Amino acid sequence: MTSGSRKGGVFAGLPLPLPLRCFSACSFLCTSSPSSELHHRIRIEVADSLAAMSSIEYDYLFKLLLIGDSSVGKSCLLLRFADDSYVDTYISTIGVDFKIRTVELDGKTVKLQIWDTAGQERFRTITSSYYRGAHGIIIVYDVTDMESFNNIKQWLSEIDRYASDSVCKLLVGNKCDLVDNKVVDTEKAKAFADSLGIPFIETSAKESINVEEAFLTMSSEIKKRMATQPSVERRPTVHVHMKGQPIQQKSSCCSS
Repeated sequence: MTSGSRKGGVFAGLPLPLPLRCFSACSFLCTSSPSSELHHRIRIEVADSLAAMSSIEYDYLFKLLLIGDSSVGKSCLLLRFADDSYVDTYISTIGVDFKIRTVELDGKTVKLQIWDTAGQERFRTITSSYYRGAHGIIIVYDVTDMESFNNIKQWLSEIDRYASDSVCKLLVGNKCDLVDNKVVDTEKAKAFADSLGIPFIETSAKESINVEEAFLTMSSEIKKRMATQPSVERRPTVHVHMKGQPIQQKSSCCSS
């Protein structure tokens, strides 16, 4: 895994994703065949976002991805972690969305760029491209929905297909506050995660249970793995792709 270390405007081996600014989900969805007006608007937003990003100081930039079935609470987890807020009304994610949060980890400033992907099959073509360059992937299921747990294997197959071999993974069972409706046993889920050699945690976006811990656990895993892998510092060459693809660096190296 390549690191996202940044000092004085120099990135170290990070495949640079789309810039640090939230586009609407519709913008991502429409870029498969955008109009010239949309092209122009996206170019302006990309340029503005890159300019804004250059003034932000941090030690590491980690790209995280939230995946899992629709309605397991991925968007709510992201909203709780990034904005410390919760919305009861369920609105299905269209395409992809993302938020940014900066945290302190072992005395280092870490900027987390967290992508929320749609769980529906019809968006898989769009969302699959966002696996590339991810440092960590959080697989979310609903503890009150056995099917969402059983489908984890399919999501793991998506990771194997589209993500790097060294990507860090975390299994999250969301909606743990719904004790009376729980159908996925904690020990069963933990045993499954242990068999994969990945961390496991149960969360509740609604009650803000273990949400912070989940994202910090993921960040710590990335930082530990990154420390064992060499990286090459060089200034990035940025390419803007207009078909829902992340911007790549050319380098030699909701429910509760």
